[in-house]
Amino acid sequence: MDGHVTKMMDLIPKDGSTFDIQRLFFLLTIDSATHFLFGESVGSMRTSAESSLLEKSTVGNAQGFAEAFNRAQEYLAARSRAMAFYWLVNPKEFREANQLVHEVVDHYVRLALEAKRHPEKKEPGRYIFAEALAGDTDDPRVIRDNMLNILLAGRDTTASLLSSAFFYLARHPNVWTRLRQTIVDEFGDAQHPKGTITHARLKDTPYLRYFLNEGAQYPRRKLEYLLTRLVLRLLPPVPLNFRVAAKDTSLPLGGGPDGKAPIYVRKGELVSYSVYAMHRRTDLYGPDAHAFRPERWEENSKRGWEYLPFNGGPRICLGRKFTSHML
Repeated sequence: MDGHVTKMMDLIPKDGSTFDIQRLFFLLTIDSATHFLFGESVGSMRTSAESSLLEKSTVGNAQGFAEAFNRAQEYLAARSRAMAFYWLVNPKEFREANQLVHEVVDHYVRLALEAKRHPEKKEPGRYIFAEALAGDTDDPRVIRDNMLNILLAGRDTTASLLSSAFFYLARHPNVWTRLRQTIVDEFGDAQHPKGTITHARLKDTPYLRYFLNEGAQYPRRKLEYLLTRLVLRLLPPVPLNFRVAAKDTSLPLGGGPDGKAPIYVRKGELVSYSVYAMHRRTDLYGPDAHAFRPERWEENSKRGWEYLPFNGGPRICLGRKFTSHML
């Protein structure tokens, strides 16, 4: 991850001019995600002078892969809105984007299956998601579908989370100052480094002892605490979602004149819900539920089904642990 962050920093203007940081976060996360999934990054942040692993493919380069991936997603979103008439949304541009993405991913599927046949060639101690999938199946279509599923879950959720974190940090300089000081105290700065910043060390780093208000002492927290609970409550990466009943069932609330009685849900019925709205309910998070106030998690950090940035249950978001891994 360190190398990917360094490349992203190189793309930031040095003259103080404004720029779209979310675009850079999407490039960062697609590089990091493909490094984890494929075993090597597609290098979307490479400069034109650098060689690309994808130059020999139809996509031409890593930017072409990212663009095809985005284009396919846009049409898939339109197909999901069309529901039973999804098949009407099938233009040539969509089919071509799918073909480009599949060409790249299928290349790494073949490498994973080849590594399975020749385990002596595998890099010892290195975890590659594609190779782990190949250990369970020889079906290239199944491996490809799973890799694309994780790529979508890991790239978009992490880019959204990083963008939201910077949005709030830019508006709360006291939070930024304390967060930076925590990093400097633990890892040092460019002039006086205290060691390499790794995922394992980040997870073991105590969080801020003093956070928003001067003198408000916090218990020892993980550093990733800020990027998860504080930001994901107000800006969850998946603000709207739905589930379809697999059988006749009932929900404990939602029926009756006051909405507090059970409600019957027939098999096949769709139940939509807004995580965004629920995370801002004053009856759950207090009268200041719309405010960015991190100390509410000190007051009550034990949250159940009212806190669902990655949803929950058997269909919990696949990007949850991957997002934590990338951070």
